[in-house]
Amino acid sequence: MRRHTRNRRNSKHVSQDDTKKLTTILLKIVLILLVLFVIVVIFNITSNWLKYHRITEQYIETLSSVEENTTNSDDNTQDADEDVTFNLTAIGDVMCHNTQYMDAYNKDTGEYDFSYVFEDIEYYIKNSNITVANLETTFAGEERGYSNYPRFNSPDALAYNLKKLGVDVLSTAGNHSLDTGFDGLSMTIDVLNNADISHVGTYKTQEDRDTILFKYVKGIKIAFLNYTYGTNGIAIPSDKPYCVNLIDEDLIKSDIEKAKSQDADIIVASMHWGTEYSTVSNSTQNELADFLFKNGVNIILGTHPHVLQQMEKRTVTLEDGTTQDGFIIYSLGNFISGQNAENTRTSIILDLQITKHADDTVRIDNIDYIPIYMYRDSSLSTKKMKLLDIEKTIALYEDGTDTSIGNSTYNLLKSELEKVSKILNP
Repeated sequence: MRRHTRNRRNSKHVSQDDTKKLTTILLKIVLILLVLFVIVVIFNITSNWLKYHRITEQYIETLSSVEENTTNSDDNTQDADEDVTFNLTAIGDVMCHNTQYMDAYNKDTGEYDFSYVFEDIEYYIKNSNITVANLETTFAGEERGYSNYPRFNSPDALAYNLKKLGVDVLSTAGNHSLDTGFDGLSMTIDVLNNADISHVGTYKTQEDRDTILFKYVKGIKIAFLNYTYGTNGIAIPSDKPYCVNLIDEDLIKSDIEKAKSQDADIIVASMHWGTEYSTVSNSTQNELADFLFKNGVNIILGTHPHVLQQMEKRTVTLEDGTTQDGFIIYSLGNFISGQNAENTRTSIILDLQITKHADDTVRIDNIDYIPIYMYRDSSLSTKKMKLLDIEKTIALYEDGTDTSIGNSTYNLLKSELEKVSKILNP
């Protein structure tokens, strides 16, 4: 009996020894696997780091290449053996009535912000190579008091919002240039400079007036000129006759010749002219257009009537017998405004596709436009005013995606769309 018990105890002792050995072996296996796992992880991390490092180096090289190409473009370099194509976008009168700046005012911050007005159409402008607009107000400072028609003074925020939108050049010679006097004209120029928007047509000095505004797009040198029929009866200071460019054929011809002598590839003239609220150009506009084309202007952008007028593309024969493409829109209408008269709330974003060929000829390849409408949503207390892409808004309403404009505005937009086509191409 005792012998039997002793054998059981010996058997139990042997079993415990085997378990310890097995546990030790398993621990060693786990440790080996753990070491192998750590090695694999380290290898993957190292491999991924090296891959990331190579990608980063390639990305930096790509950025450097892009920066170099961009710098070359800004430095006016261009391969003489290649055609260069770009698009120029033009929009109409940038007005700022009291209804507009009151709508843009944030009483909580005490600041103005017009950016919401552009949200529906900003894509077209931000994706342009260069955008031109016409300024129909002044930035003479808050201390002077913001004001409406007949003498405009608007919050500086509008200039900065235009820059953010993508406006590159503003024509400033117009009938409202001297609404706040020469001091206001000078402050307007300062605001535009601070907003980094190029400007043409009004000046603080004779030297500035005598300097042609050039902008470079993909190495192409574009000259911008701007003239107005008058300043609403406000006299230009006798000691500062240079401050506003008035329409004068001798002055215009001299500026065109100066632009040519400085190797302008393209000349764009913004003309503040025409009969207000007329959708057809008058005889003075027609005669001046012929004069501008004959002397070498490539593109004429009309402003001031506050409504659209017709556009046309021409083949222009110059005095030396050579020909070149010419384009004119007699009036771009209002871009933004608080006006309610017929046709004053509908305009276009004009897009011209232009190619400078290797033989130095310039051709206007394509003319396109986006019809837009200055909409006022009466259901809102603030931020009521908004530019609509007419065709997109109609399409969204018809498929039920967005019916917020209501049936009445939908029918109005359809009617306005038809009128845009008839006005532009009579």
